[in-house]
Amino acid sequence: MLTVVLPKGALLPDSIRLLKAVGLDFSVFLDPANRLLQITDPTGTAKAFLVRNYDVPVYVEYGQAQLGIIGYDVLREKVPQVAHLADLGFGKCRMSVAVKQSSPYRSALDLPLYGRVASKFVHCAREYFDSLDLPVEIVPLNGSVELGPITGMSEAIVDLVATGTTLRENGLIETDILFETTARLIAHPLSYRLNTDGLSEWIEKLRSQVTIVAT
Repeated sequence: MLTVVLPKGALLPDSIRLLKAVGLDFSVFLDPANRLLQITDPTGTAKAFLVRNYDVPVYVEYGQAQLGIIGYDVLREKVPQVAHLADLGFGKCRMSVAVKQSSPYRSALDLPLYGRVASKFVHCAREYFDSLDLPVEIVPLNGSVELGPITGMSEAIVDLVATGTTLRENGLIETDILFETTARLIAHPLSYRLNTDGLSEWIEKLRSQVTIVAT
């Protein structure tokens, strides 16, 4: 039986719509009353797990699921050993540097040497500032990173930005974009090579839906 792992949160509705378009219905996960973390498609063709974003590539890498849908930001942060198969086109955001609007900084290169940058994306932040050859201290935070500059704990943050509303409401502005991110289709490498449970056919069906949406 095909096994798919799905992310809780913003990517879930579009992920389920995509899978439903190829004949796999996991819409039970969208029911607010649902507490199940594993369900089987009504046809008995496949089952799906519902996990936190950061755990999606872990389940795929360790072979508990053959397919997964996850944001490119998580792939860049965790660098898992998975097959990266397709850009699904939804869940568009950008990974950005932001600072207080009242600060003198208007570019990452304006930040002071050994200044502090708060982020939950520690690897992405470190990689970016290393590429600039700018030594900074990365302060790991798991939520409300906007408070870093507001409280004076950090000069800047690195975080996902969609509309920018949260930044504006908290007096912050974007200065640099590290990369754009969208939802991606990933697979367990060995299952992909061996075509376990007809995996290649499912992948092609999903890719064809992405093409239809794009056109």
